[in-house]
Amino acid sequence: MLRKMLLGFIVFAVCLSIPFSVFAKGPVKKNIDYVALGDSLAAGTTPYNKKDKGYPDYLVDRFKQSQYTVNYTNFSVPGYTSTNVLSDIAKPEVQVKISEAEYVTIDVGANDILRLLQTPNKIPLAIQQVGTNLFLILSTIEQLNPDAKVYVMGYYFPFPYASEQEKEILTPLLDGLNQTIETTAEINGDTFIPTTKVIAKDYETYLPNPTNIHLSSEGYQIIAKEFWKKVDKSKNE
Repeated sequence: MLRKMLLGFIVFAVCLSIPFSVFAKGPVKKNIDYVALGDSLAAGTTPYNKKDKGYPDYLVDRFKQSQYTVNYTNFSVPGYTSTNVLSDIAKPEVQVKISEAEYVTIDVGANDILRLLQTPNKIPLAIQQVGTNLFLILSTIEQLNPDAKVYVMGYYFPFPYASEQEKEILTPLLDGLNQTIETTAEINGDTFIPTTKVIAKDYETYLPNPTNIHLSSEGYQIIAKEFWKKVDKSKNE
Protein backbone atom coordinates (compact mmCIF):
# COMPACT_ATOMS: atom_id res chain seq x y z
CA MET A 1 0.00 0.00 0.00
CA LEU A 2 2.83 2.37 0.92
CA ARG A 3 4.53 1.68 -2.41
CA LYS A 4 1.30 2.45 -4.31
CA MET A 5 0.84 5.73 -2.45
CA LEU A 6 4.44 6.71 -3.15
CA LEU A 7 4.06 5.89 -6.85
CA GLY A 8 0.85 7.93 -7.02
CA PHE A 9 2.57 10.88 -5.37
CA ILE A 10 5.45 10.73 -7.89
CA VAL A 11 3.03 10.64 -10.86
CA PHE A 12 1.08 13.57 -9.41
CA ALA A 13 4.29 15.57 -8.92
CA VAL A 14 5.44 14.88 -12.49
CA CYS A 15 2.08 16.01 -13.85
CA LEU A 16 2.30 19.25 -11.92
CA SER A 17 5.71 19.94 -13.45
CA ILE A 18 4.38 19.67 -17.04
CA PRO A 19 3.10 22.98 -18.50
CA PHE A 20 -0.65 23.06 -19.00
CA SER A 21 -0.13 23.98 -22.67
CA VAL A 22 1.10 20.44 -23.32
CA PHE A 23 -2.42 19.18 -22.73
CA ALA A 24 -4.08 21.78 -24.95
CA LYS A 25 -5.67 20.56 -28.17
CA GLY A 26 -3.49 22.27 -30.77
CA PRO A 27 -2.38 25.91 -30.94
CA VAL A 28 -4.51 28.77 -29.70
CA LYS A 29 -6.46 30.37 -32.55
CA LYS A 30 -5.48 33.82 -33.75
CA ASN A 31 -7.76 36.36 -35.38
CA ILE A 32 -6.60 38.08 -38.56
CA ASP A 33 -8.04 40.45 -41.14
CA TYR A 34 -7.25 39.71 -44.79
CA VAL A 35 -8.05 41.90 -47.80
CA ALA A 36 -7.77 40.75 -51.44
CA LEU A 37 -7.49 43.24 -54.30
CA GLY A 38 -7.32 42.42 -57.98
CA ASP A 39 -8.92 41.13 -61.12
CA SER A 40 -10.70 37.94 -62.23
CA LEU A 41 -8.00 35.67 -60.82
CA ALA A 42 -8.63 36.96 -57.32
CA ALA A 43 -12.38 36.97 -57.98
CA GLY A 44 -12.33 33.28 -58.96
CA THR A 45 -13.35 33.24 -62.63
CA THR A 46 -13.16 29.69 -63.98
CA PRO A 47 -11.87 28.52 -67.39
CA TYR A 48 -15.49 28.54 -68.53
CA ASN A 49 -16.30 32.03 -67.21
CA LYS A 50 -18.21 30.88 -64.16
CA LYS A 51 -17.76 32.25 -60.65
CA ASP A 52 -15.99 30.02 -58.15
CA LYS A 53 -13.17 30.17 -55.61
CA GLY A 54 -10.09 32.21 -56.53
CA TYR A 55 -6.64 31.91 -55.01
CA PRO A 56 -7.54 34.23 -52.07
CA ASP A 57 -10.30 31.83 -51.02
CA TYR A 58 -7.85 28.94 -50.99
CA LEU A 59 -5.38 31.09 -49.06
CA VAL A 60 -8.09 31.63 -46.45
CA ASP A 61 -8.48 27.85 -46.25
CA ARG A 62 -4.78 27.55 -45.48
CA PHE A 63 -5.03 30.13 -42.71
CA LYS A 64 -7.92 28.21 -41.19
CA GLN A 65 -6.00 24.95 -41.40
CA SER A 66 -3.30 26.67 -39.35
CA GLN A 67 -5.83 27.52 -36.62
CA TYR A 68 -6.49 31.12 -37.62
CA THR A 69 -9.89 32.73 -37.66
CA VAL A 70 -10.09 35.00 -40.68
CA ASN A 71 -12.09 38.16 -41.32
CA TYR A 72 -11.85 38.07 -45.12
CA THR A 73 -12.86 40.79 -47.60
CA ASN A 74 -12.38 40.40 -51.35
CA PHE A 75 -12.68 43.60 -53.39
CA SER A 76 -11.50 42.05 -56.67
CA VAL A 77 -13.58 42.42 -59.82
CA PRO A 78 -13.21 40.56 -63.15
CA GLY A 79 -11.78 42.84 -65.81
CA TYR A 80 -10.17 45.24 -63.36
CA THR A 81 -7.10 47.14 -64.51
CA SER A 82 -4.49 48.82 -62.34
CA THR A 83 -6.43 52.07 -62.77
CA ASN A 84 -9.58 50.42 -61.39
CA VAL A 85 -7.78 49.14 -58.31
CA LEU A 86 -6.15 52.51 -57.77
CA SER A 87 -9.60 54.11 -57.84
CA ASP A 88 -11.00 51.52 -55.45
CA ILE A 89 -8.47 52.11 -52.70
CA ALA A 90 -9.60 55.73 -52.53
CA LYS A 91 -13.03 54.55 -51.39
CA PRO A 92 -13.67 54.92 -47.63
CA GLU A 93 -15.05 51.39 -47.23
CA VAL A 94 -11.94 49.90 -48.85
CA GLN A 95 -9.58 52.08 -46.83
CA VAL A 96 -11.23 51.02 -43.57
CA LYS A 97 -10.68 47.34 -44.37
CA ILE A 98 -7.08 47.91 -45.45
CA SER A 99 -6.34 49.87 -42.28
CA GLU A 100 -7.50 46.87 -40.22
CA ALA A 101 -5.75 44.16 -42.24
CA GLU A 102 -2.78 42.08 -41.21
CA TYR A 103 -2.52 40.67 -44.75
CA VAL A 104 -3.23 42.13 -48.18
CA THR A 105 -2.85 40.34 -51.54
CA ILE A 106 -2.93 41.98 -54.97
CA ASP A 107 -2.91 40.85 -58.57
CA VAL A 108 -3.19 43.62 -61.13
CA GLY A 109 -1.85 44.60 -64.53
CA ALA A 110 -2.80 41.80 -66.93
CA ASN A 111 -5.97 43.48 -68.16
CA ASP A 112 -4.01 46.64 -68.89
CA ILE A 113 -2.01 44.58 -71.39
CA LEU A 114 -4.51 42.06 -72.74
CA ARG A 115 -6.74 44.73 -74.24
CA LEU A 116 -3.78 45.99 -76.29
CA LEU A 117 -2.68 42.72 -77.89
CA GLN A 118 -3.93 43.93 -81.28
CA THR A 119 -1.79 47.06 -80.94
CA PRO A 120 1.42 45.72 -79.37
CA ASN A 121 3.32 48.97 -79.99
CA LYS A 122 1.24 50.51 -77.17
CA ILE A 123 2.07 47.81 -74.64
CA PRO A 124 5.42 49.18 -73.36
CA LEU A 125 3.73 52.42 -72.35
CA ALA A 126 0.90 50.45 -70.73
CA ILE A 127 3.39 48.42 -68.70
CA GLN A 128 5.00 51.65 -67.55
CA GLN A 129 1.56 52.87 -66.44
CA VAL A 130 1.00 49.62 -64.53
CA GLY A 131 4.21 50.32 -62.63
CA THR A 132 3.10 53.85 -61.80
CA ASN A 133 -0.37 52.77 -60.68
CA LEU A 134 0.94 49.85 -58.65
CA PHE A 135 3.44 52.12 -56.91
CA LEU A 136 0.58 54.44 -55.93
CA ILE A 137 -1.54 51.50 -54.78
CA LEU A 138 1.20 50.07 -52.60
CA SER A 139 2.16 53.50 -51.26
CA THR A 140 -1.44 54.15 -50.27
CA ILE A 141 -1.64 50.81 -48.47
CA GLU A 142 1.58 51.69 -46.66
CA GLN A 143 0.10 55.01 -45.55
CA LEU A 144 -3.15 53.41 -44.41
CA ASN A 145 -1.51 50.50 -42.63
CA PRO A 146 2.30 50.37 -42.36
CA ASP A 147 2.09 47.10 -40.42
CA ALA A 148 0.18 45.15 -43.08
CA LYS A 149 2.05 42.41 -44.90
CA VAL A 150 1.44 42.89 -48.62
CA TYR A 151 1.90 40.21 -51.29
CA VAL A 152 1.84 41.05 -55.01
CA MET A 153 1.30 38.31 -57.58
CA GLY A 154 3.25 37.94 -60.78
CA TYR A 155 1.38 36.53 -63.77
CA TYR A 156 1.69 33.11 -65.38
CA PHE A 157 1.83 32.76 -69.18
CA PRO A 158 -1.88 32.57 -70.16
CA PHE A 159 -1.42 31.34 -73.74
CA PRO A 160 0.34 27.96 -73.51
CA TYR A 161 -1.62 26.63 -76.50
CA ALA A 162 -0.44 29.42 -78.82
CA SER A 163 1.91 28.73 -81.72
CA GLU A 164 5.64 29.03 -81.17
CA GLN A 165 5.70 32.17 -83.29
CA GLU A 166 3.00 33.76 -81.15
CA LYS A 167 4.81 32.74 -77.97
CA GLU A 168 7.97 34.48 -79.19
CA ILE A 169 6.00 37.71 -79.35
CA LEU A 170 3.94 37.30 -76.18
CA THR A 171 6.57 35.94 -73.77
CA PRO A 172 8.74 39.10 -73.70
CA LEU A 173 5.61 41.17 -73.01
CA LEU A 174 4.73 39.01 -70.01
CA ASP A 175 8.32 39.11 -68.80
CA GLY A 176 8.28 42.89 -69.01
CA LEU A 177 5.05 43.12 -67.05
CA ASN A 178 6.26 40.75 -64.34
CA GLN A 179 9.59 42.54 -64.03
CA THR A 180 7.76 45.83 -63.55
CA ILE A 181 5.47 44.31 -60.92
CA GLU A 182 8.35 42.67 -59.07
CA THR A 183 10.51 45.80 -59.08
CA THR A 184 7.65 47.99 -57.89
CA ALA A 185 6.82 45.56 -55.08
CA GLU A 186 10.44 45.47 -53.95
CA ILE A 187 10.74 49.26 -54.00
CA ASN A 188 7.79 49.41 -51.62
CA GLY A 189 9.19 46.69 -49.38
CA ASP A 190 6.45 44.23 -50.33
CA THR A 191 6.65 40.56 -51.35
CA PHE A 192 6.47 39.42 -54.98
CA ILE A 193 4.90 36.01 -55.70
CA PRO A 194 6.05 34.49 -59.02
CA THR A 195 3.66 32.05 -60.69
CA THR A 196 5.02 31.51 -64.21
CA LYS A 197 7.04 28.36 -63.55
CA VAL A 198 4.58 26.60 -61.28
CA ILE A 199 1.71 26.94 -63.77
CA ALA A 200 3.92 25.99 -66.74
CA LYS A 201 4.76 22.67 -65.04
CA ASP A 202 1.27 21.33 -65.74
CA TYR A 203 -0.56 23.87 -67.87
CA GLU A 204 -2.99 21.29 -69.24
CA THR A 205 -4.35 20.79 -65.72
CA TYR A 206 -4.17 24.40 -64.61
CA LEU A 207 -5.34 25.97 -67.91
CA PRO A 208 -7.66 23.30 -69.34
CA ASN A 209 -9.55 25.52 -71.78
CA PRO A 210 -7.29 26.50 -74.72
CA THR A 211 -9.55 29.46 -75.50
CA ASN A 212 -9.63 30.88 -71.96
CA ILE A 213 -6.87 32.39 -69.79
CA HIS A 214 -8.43 31.53 -66.41
CA LEU A 215 -7.28 28.82 -64.06
CA SER A 216 -8.92 25.61 -62.93
CA SER A 217 -9.56 25.07 -59.22
CA GLU A 218 -6.28 23.13 -59.13
CA GLY A 219 -4.56 26.14 -60.66
CA TYR A 220 -5.96 28.53 -58.08
CA GLN A 221 -4.95 26.15 -55.32
CA ILE A 222 -1.37 25.97 -56.56
CA ILE A 223 -1.22 29.78 -56.72
CA ALA A 224 -2.53 29.95 -53.14
CA LYS A 225 0.20 27.51 -52.16
CA GLU A 226 2.85 29.86 -53.60
CA PHE A 227 1.40 32.71 -51.54
CA TRP A 228 1.27 30.54 -48.45
CA LYS A 229 4.96 29.65 -48.70
CA LYS A 230 5.80 33.33 -48.25
CA VAL A 231 3.05 34.03 -45.70
CA ASP A 232 3.98 31.03 -43.56
CA LYS A 233 7.65 32.02 -43.65
CA SER A 234 6.86 35.60 -42.62
CA LYS A 235 4.80 34.40 -39.64
CA ASN A 236 7.95 32.90 -38.16
CA GLU A 237 10.20 35.89 -38.74
